[in-house]
Amino acid sequence: MHSWQPRFRKLLRPLRSGHTILLIAVGLVVVIMTADLLSPSDIVLGPLLVIAPALTAWFEGPWTTAGVGVLALAAEAVIGWHSGLLATRDIAVQLIALTLLILLIVVMCVVSERRGRQLAQVRSVAEAAQHVLLWPLPARLGSLHLASLYLAAEDEAEIGGDLYAAARTEEGVRVLIGDVRGKGLPAIGEAALVLGAFREAAHQHVTLPPLAAALEQSVARYLTDFEPDEEAGERFVTALLLEIPDDEPVVRMTSCGHLAPLVLHADRTVTQPALTPAPPLGVGMTGPDAYSVDVVPFDSDATLLLYTDGVIEARDRHGDFYPFTERTVQWADSTPRTLLQHIQRDLLSHTGGRLGDDVALIAIQRVHTPRPGIHPQEASSSAGTATAEE
Repeated sequence: MHSWQPRFRKLLRPLRSGHTILLIAVGLVVVIMTADLLSPSDIVLGPLLVIAPALTAWFEGPWTTAGVGVLALAAEAVIGWHSGLLATRDIAVQLIALTLLILLIVVMCVVSERRGRQLAQVRSVAEAAQHVLLWPLPARLGSLHLASLYLAAEDEAEIGGDLYAAARTEEGVRVLIGDVRGKGLPAIGEAALVLGAFREAAHQHVTLPPLAAALEQSVARYLTDFEPDEEAGERFVTALLLEIPDDEPVVRMTSCGHLAPLVLHADRTVTQPALTPAPPLGVGMTGPDAYSVDVVPFDSDATLLLYTDGVIEARDRHGDFYPFTERTVQWADSTPRTLLQHIQRDLLSHTGGRLGDDVALIAIQRVHTPRPGIHPQEASSSAGTATAEE
C-alpha cells in the first residue's frame, strides 16, 4: 500500500457515513448511463462505468464492490440494448473488458482487505508487547507527580525500542529513559533486558554509576550471546538515569549517550543542563568509574521533561524539524499530564499525524520543595496529602 493512500482515505473518511460512498457509486452509474443514452451515437461513455466500482473499492469490501460492478455491467448492457448494438462485437468487447476490469478491482480489494487485517493483527500484537514492557508510570510516586507518553511510529507497525521505567527506593525515586538502536524483535529483546535489569538493580546500588555499570554488564552479556554476526558492534542502547532524592531539591543524572532533559520553569523559561556523557550501553564500558554524576537543581517550581530522539527528529511535510524546546516552554506551568497532552497534540499536528520514529516522553514535578530536617512524608501529611509508594 502506497504511503499516500492512508492519508487520502483519511481525507475522504467523512464520506463513508450513512453508506454515502455506495450512494455516490450508484449515482455515478445512473448518471453515466443516462448521459450515454441521451448523447449522440458517436459519443461513447460506457467505459466510464468502471469508475463506480473503483471508487467503491477504496472504502468498502469486495462484496459491495462486486455488487456495484454488476450494476455497472447491467448499465452497459442497457446502453447496448438502447442503441440496438447489444449483439454486436463492439458492445461485446466493451462488456468483456468491463468485466475483466471489475474482476481485477475486486481481486485487488480482497488482497487489500486481507493485508489490512494482517497489519491490524501485527499492530495489535505490537501494542500488547509494548504494554507488557512499558508498565504505565504511576501518577504519584513518592514525592513526585509523573506522567508518561509513548507514541508509536506507524510504518509497517514495527515495534520500536524506546523505553522508560521508574522505581521507588528508600531515598527517593529513580527513573530510566532510553532508546535501543533498531526496531523489531531484536530491539524488543534489548529493551526487555534493560528494563528488567533496571527494575532489579535500581534497589541494589547506592549511587548511579554502579547502577549504570550493572546495566552495561547486562546489555554486554546479552549482545555477546544473541547479537547477529553481521551486526557485531552496531547494537547499543542510549540511556539516561535519574535519581531524585526525597530530602534534597536536586536531581542527579548519569547519561549513557542519551539526550539531556529539559527543565521547564514556572516563569516559562527553559534550560537544558550540560551533562557529562558516557558511551551508550553495550559498547564495552566496564566499572562504575566510567560514569559521571551531574547534579542539577530541581524544586517544586520546575518540571523535568525527559524524551527520546523521535520527538526532535519529527518533521513536517516541508522537512522542517519539530521545534521541541520552543513549543514546550509555552506550557511550562502545566501539570505533567497536561503538558504531555499539549505536546502530543502539537507534535501530531506538526507531522500530519505520522511519525517516522517512536516517541517516549516523561514529565516529572515535585509535590513540594524539600526542606532540611523535614522528611517528605511528614511534609506531605502536614499538607493533607498522602505519599504513594510503588
